[in-house]
Amino acid sequence: MAKQNVAEQFVDILVRAGVERLYGVVGDSLNPVVDAVRRSSGIEWVHVRHEETAAFAAGAEAQITGKLTACAGSCGPGNLHLINGLYDAHRSMAPVLALASHIPSGEIGLGYFQETHPDRLFAECSHYSELISSPQQMPRLLQTAIQHAVGRSGVSVVALPGDIADRPAPAKPVETALVTTRPTVRPGDTEIDQLVRMIDAADKVTLFCGSGTAGAHAEVMEFAEKIKSPVGHALRGKEHIQYDNPYDVGMSGLLGYGAAYEATHECDLLILLGTDFPYNAFLPDDVKIAQVDVRPEHLGRRSKLDLAVWGDVRETLRCLIPRVRSKENRRFLDKMLKKHADALEGVVKAYTRKVEKHVPIHPEYVASVLDELADDDAVFTVDTGMCNVWAARYITPNGRRRVIGSFSHGSMANALPMAIGAQFTDRRRQVVSMSGDGGFAMLMGDFLTLVQHDLPVKVVLFNNSSLSMVELEMLVAGLPSYGTTNKNPDFAAVARACGAFGVRVEKPKQLAGALKDAFRHKGPALVDIVTDPNALSIPPRISAEMVTGFALSASKIVLDGGVGRMLQMARSNLRNVPRP
Repeated sequence: MAKQNVAEQFVDILVRAGVERLYGVVGDSLNPVVDAVRRSSGIEWVHVRHEETAAFAAGAEAQITGKLTACAGSCGPGNLHLINGLYDAHRSMAPVLALASHIPSGEIGLGYFQETHPDRLFAECSHYSELISSPQQMPRLLQTAIQHAVGRSGVSVVALPGDIADRPAPAKPVETALVTTRPTVRPGDTEIDQLVRMIDAADKVTLFCGSGTAGAHAEVMEFAEKIKSPVGHALRGKEHIQYDNPYDVGMSGLLGYGAAYEATHECDLLILLGTDFPYNAFLPDDVKIAQVDVRPEHLGRRSKLDLAVWGDVRETLRCLIPRVRSKENRRFLDKMLKKHADALEGVVKAYTRKVEKHVPIHPEYVASVLDELADDDAVFTVDTGMCNVWAARYITPNGRRRVIGSFSHGSMANALPMAIGAQFTDRRRQVVSMSGDGGFAMLMGDFLTLVQHDLPVKVVLFNNSSLSMVELEMLVAGLPSYGTTNKNPDFAAVARACGAFGVRVEKPKQLAGALKDAFRHKGPALVDIVTDPNALSIPPRISAEMVTGFALSASKIVLDGGVGRMLQMARSNLRNVPRP
C-alpha cells in the first residue's frame, strides 16, 4: 500500500469531520489536494467560476445544515478571492474551514511570484488562521482549526504550501477525536434569579428576537403567553420566530414594518433574545434592557444593559418559564397587536391597488406572487439591497422555509452563490435565488456553475436596471442619484445561451405563468422580471434628517412597501386573542 501524502491525510481528516464538499477553483499550489479529493470516495470537489462564490456557497451550506463545510483557493490571487465570502460566513456564525494554499515553503518571505501571507490576511475574518510549515504539524493544526470553526461558530483558515501538501505524511498520525457539534450553555443561577425578579416587577415586557432563537420557537411562544409579551424580531430572527406567532408585532430596523418599534420603546422591560441587532438608533435608551446570548462578546455592545445573561436562548427560557409569575393583564399586548395590524393595513394598500396593470411591474407584487407559488419548504437566498426588503416583508415563514442572505456583512452578489451551496445539500428541495440585477451581474459567471453541475436553482431576477438601495441612501442624504444606472442585457437570453431555462417578464399578467414554468423545469432556470426602479422602501420610523433628505430629492417617487400575507396573520391574531 502506497504511503499517504499530506494532501491525502488532509482530505481524510475533513471527511472524518463530516465535510462532504470542497468548493473552489483548481490551481497549481492546490493540485495535490484536488487530486486527493479526486481519489477519495467521501468528499466531492465542486468546481465554481470564482473563489468568492466558493466561500459564499460553503457558508450557505453550513447555515442550512449546521455542519462544518469547506472551501479552497490556490496561492496568492486565488485564495484572496475567498475573503469576502469568508467575511460573510464568519459574521453569520457559519462553521467554515478555508484552505488557502500557498507558494513553495522555501520561498515564503522572499517576494516570490503570487506571494501573499494568508495566515495574516484572513486573521480578521476568522477565529483561527495559521500556516502549516511541516508534515508533522498538519494533523494537529487542522484539528485545531476544525474545532475553532465548529466550537466558536465561524471561519478557520489553514494556509498550506503546495510542496508540503505533496510530501509524505507522518507514518502513524494520531487520530484524535474531532469536535463536530456544539454544547448547550445554561446561564448561572444568579443571572436567572435576577432576570426573574426583573420580569416579575415589570408591567409591560417586550421580547425582541434574533437568529439565536433558532430551535426555541416553542419556548418563546410559551414564555410570551405567560408574561403577556409582544414579540418583535430582527431580520435574521424572522424565519425562526414569526410563524405561528399570535404575539407577533413585526420587525424593527431599516427594513422593518409593523409595531415592533413601538413595542420596544413603550415597554418597562425589553428582553433581547439571541440578537446582535446592529442599529442602536432603533433601540430604546430609556427602558430597562436585559440581553440573553450564547456569545458573551455580543452582550451590551449595542445598548446599555441592566442585565447580561450568557446562555442559549432555549436553555434560558426553560429555566425562566417555571419560575416567572404569570401575568393576567394583557392590555399592553393587545394595544401593540392592534397597532401592528393598523400599521400593516396602511401599507398594504400601497401595493394592492391596480398592481396587476402597473408597468414596470411593482417588485412588491413580484415578491408577493413568489411567496404564494414557492414550496412550503423552499430555501430563499436573498441579495443585499432592495431584495432584502422584499424578502423581509413578503416571504412568509412557516418553520420549514429558510431565508438566508448577507444579513450581517451586507455584501452584494451573495444570493446566487449561496443558492449553489443550499442546493447541494438537497437537489430535490426548491432553492430560489432572489437576485437584484446589480448583484447577479457581479458574479454572473457562476450561473454557469448551475449548468455545469445541473443544479435546479431558480433565479428570480428583480431587474430594475439600477442599484436601488444606493439610490435610496442618496435620497436620504439629499443627493441626486448618480452612478447607479445599469445597462443590462436580456438576462433570460443569457440564461438560454448558457443552456438553462430563461424567460423574460415585462407585464404583470405574465408573472405567475413564468414562475410556474420555471418551478416546473427540472434544471436551472432564470426569470428576468423588469421591475419599477422607482419602488423604494422607507423605514417604519423616519427622522427629521431623513425627511429633509427626501425633500431635497423630491424628483424621486418613494413607495412604502406592503407586507403581503402578514396582514392576514395580524388580523387573525386580533380575532383570536381573548379580551380582558
